[in-house]
Parts: sequence; C-alpha cells; structure tokens
Amino acid sequence: MLDICLLGCGGMMPLPDRFLTSLLVRCNGRCTLIDCGEATQLAIRKSGFGFKNIDTILLTHFHADHTAGIPGLLLTIGNSDRTEPLHIYGPLGCINIIRSICSICGELPFEVMIHELDDKKDNSFKIGELEVKTLGLDHRIACLGYSLKLRRAGKFNPDRARELGVPVPMWKTLQQGLAVEVGGRVVYPGEIMGENRRGLKISYCTDTRPTRRMPDFVRGSDLFICEGMYSEEDKKQMARDKKHMLFSEAASIARAGGVKRLWLTHYSPSLADPVESIGAARDIFPDTTPGENNLQITLRFED
Repeated sequence: MLDICLLGCGGMMPLPDRFLTSLLVRCNGRCTLIDCGEATQLAIRKSGFGFKNIDTILLTHFHADHTAGIPGLLLTIGNSDRTEPLHIYGPLGCINIIRSICSICGELPFEVMIHELDDKKDNSFKIGELEVKTLGLDHRIACLGYSLKLRRAGKFNPDRARELGVPVPMWKTLQQGLAVEVGGRVVYPGEIMGENRRGLKISYCTDTRPTRRMPDFVRGSDLFICEGMYSEEDKKQMARDKKHMLFSEAASIARAGGVKRLWLTHYSPSLADPVESIGAARDIFPDTTPGENNLQITLRFED
C-alpha cells in the first residue's frame, strides 16, 4: 500500500491557512518527498509523518516555492538522528543549486547525494520498491513531472512449489523474486509465481502548461496530483503567459489519461476558496478533489 499526504496546496508563497504545494509518499515505512518550499517542515510536523524516514526528495524545478524549505528540512532531519544518506533528484543544475542553498546547513550527520535529471529525456530509476519515471513539462524553466509505481507480484502457487520439491522455508524467497536451489536444480520465481497483478501508481505534475504527452504519462494512475493555478476560464491567457494551468485543463488531462482520481493543487494566492470553483472541473472529471493542507489517502492493492 501507499500512504499519500498532500502537505500543502499553495503556489508562489505560503499563506496563513495554506502551505506551499508538496507531497509525501510513504511505502513500507520509507518516505519520498516531492518539492520542498518554505515551511514544508512545519507542514510535515502537522501531518503526523516523521522526518527520519525521508530517504528521497524529488524536485520538479528550482523556483523558490519548491526549494526554499530544503535547508531547514535537512537540519530537522539531522536532529532526528538520521545517519543514512539522503538522495535529492532534480533537473540539470541541481548539484550547484542544492549545494548553494544548503551552504547554511553546516555539517550534517548524513550524506546528501544529488542526482541530475535531463528534462529533455525520459528518466527512470528506483527508490526502494518504487519505480520512478519523469516527464519534461512546459514551464518557464526546466521542470519535471513524476510518476511513482509500486508493482505487485503474481499469486504464489503452493501446489506448483510442492511439485518442484521446494521446501516451505524457501517459499518466501521465491515470493521476493529470488531464485532458490533445490536438489542441485535452480528454481526460478517465474516457475511458481503467476503473472504480475495490477500495482499502484501516482502521478504529480505542477507548474506547467498542458502538454501532448501528459495524458499518456499519467495514464492509469490511482491518484493524479495536478496544478490548478487558476479556476476562472477568463484567466486562460494569463495561464498561458505564466506557464500554468486552469482547473478545467487539469481535469481534461485526468479524463484523457484515464486516472481514478484527481487532486488539484498549487493555487494562486488570489484564489480564496477553491471549493467554490470546483464545479467546472467536476463537469469534466467527476472525481476531482480540491487539494487542502494535510489531505491524506491510503492506496491499497485491489483484490
């Protein structure tokens, strides 16, 4: 299963009742954070999620409302007795930028390992059990969308395991995807495990105009978190100029991508009450939720 927490839903600047947009994903006790603007560590503290188990930070881009909270967060993680390395991924230039903004941190008790991703390429890598893919977006600077997928193995066939003489203590090893040796013969998981079952997928795209590839990138997501900077249709030209999206545009991408549910986020500070404006998006994609601070969901495998 995946525990998901939208820590905040604001864009540009934190407001008294609206933290900046960032997302926390927990998989088997380990956490991945997407974006880290000012006051993100306060939002994490209010969420009930801990700091020590944050292993990875994924950055969409380097505007301050997505990165300015990194030094404080790293110091807080350091004070939680973490000693294992922490990984930060972001667009090209990430190494210099992170080193610069973290120069005020002093010496941390853990290593910060920085990885650069080319927004002109489709990147893929693993974070523990999560498979991560990126998509270059259309913003004023290099910007990445992320999808995180948790695969689910096929069903274990105990009758087949017995036919092959596999002792019960070795079954767990096969279920973990590893081969075992029985009587001088290697037994592979594929001989006993069924076809992979449907896993879980979430996608996160913010600070961008709609792009041609976005529907395919988010396709089949159990949860799609997407920016809705503006709610009013008459602000479409402003959205085009500033490289952001309307509620209706995010909903159209969700519908085209066949996602299960959509959370809107990254609201303009001028948008007082997103709930009042959600109707247009729901007309296009009914399962649309206006994001709010500490919006949480647990995604579970389907039977």
